[in-house]
Amino acid sequence: MSRLTHIDETGRAHMVDVSDKAVTTREAVAEGFVRMTPETLALALSGDAKKGDVRATAEIAGIMAAKRTSELIPLCHPLMLSKVEVRVAEAEGGLSVTARVRTSGQTGVEMEALTAVSIACLTIYDMLKAAEKGMVIEAVRLTAKSGGASGDWSAA
Repeated sequence: MSRLTHIDETGRAHMVDVSDKAVTTREAVAEGFVRMTPETLALALSGDAKKGDVRATAEIAGIMAAKRTSELIPLCHPLMLSKVEVRVAEAEGGLSVTARVRTSGQTGVEMEALTAVSIACLTIYDMLKAAEKGMVIEAVRLTAKSGGASGDWSAA
């Protein structure tokens, strides 16, 4: 098993020193899903939810979250993001959420993409909880990443 990069030789957590890494274009894609009843899905798609446009609000929340990832995840580096795209779409049984994050830097954007999806899903739940408390947030995962020393990776 490879050594965990956020743990030093003595077993203490630390922020990884990336100063010697090359600046490369890096991108990550993550996805998640909010399962809900057909009635709640119809409400979300109608734009008539009590709190407003569910999809647009969740997309903006995801973008905002990606930009603040280093404030939420203790050992993440603050990054200058060049692109954050969050899409909420109708899918069978609920709403799917996809985030694509890009930067040119010395460390990857996987955590930013995962944070964007997670917060977008939580925003969907928050906006629709008056209609349905039993919604399920599921399948939040990284689906692809590119750039950096570890190269490209895809879940496909």
